[in-house]
Amino acid sequence: MTKLEERIGYQFRNRTLLETALTHSSFANENRNKGAVSNERLEFLGDSVLGVLVAQYLYTHCTEMPEGEMTRLRAELVCEYALASVAQELSLGEYLRLGRGEEHTGGRTRRSIQADAVEALLAAMYLDGGAEAAREFVRKYVLVKMNSGREMRVGDYKTQLQELVQQHSGQTLGYELLSESGPDHNKVFTSQVLLNGKPIGKGSGHTKKEAEQAAAREALAALRA
Repeated sequence: MTKLEERIGYQFRNRTLLETALTHSSFANENRNKGAVSNERLEFLGDSVLGVLVAQYLYTHCTEMPEGEMTRLRAELVCEYALASVAQELSLGEYLRLGRGEEHTGGRTRRSIQADAVEALLAAMYLDGGAEAAREFVRKYVLVKMNSGREMRVGDYKTQLQELVQQHSGQTLGYELLSESGPDHNKVFTSQVLLNGKPIGKGSGHTKKEAEQAAAREALAALRA
């Protein structure tokens, strides 16, 4: 517990909150008679706290960014892939309390479990130290990815997808316009992205470029799931 507190830069007044944040439902089910409580309720709260804090930051600091782009960026920052990378940075998997089954099947490194634990940890900090403690954690470990260049180049999903696909040789990407509708002043284009000739994502926008970016974003989410 102390080592993890040092890593996150926060010392809990109520250690029970931290313990609960690290308790997976598999462990709680196996140790219910000992009073173990899973982190699922904390995860629920943490999901909302994270969304609000990221949205508030974008609203305050990205004053020229339109609503649609803020929505897309927030989704990138709070997605499972991004949160799992936070867990890995903190080595959070080492501290999780897992049931025997989860332990033996690689639960400690499972992306979904790690991401859920980050949300639960954030909620525990929020309850223990208030919004400022949670905000500092989000600033230090989540918002930093906006500018790091390691996890994303916001808005250019086509480039991100291309770089991801290029990690494996012999892969080819292509984009195909599926349809366009609406009057000239308000057209809607729908495109799909193809990996080796097979559709992996579809999206729409008011320009062909927007539609391709939306398709690439959907494809990224599918490949990273």
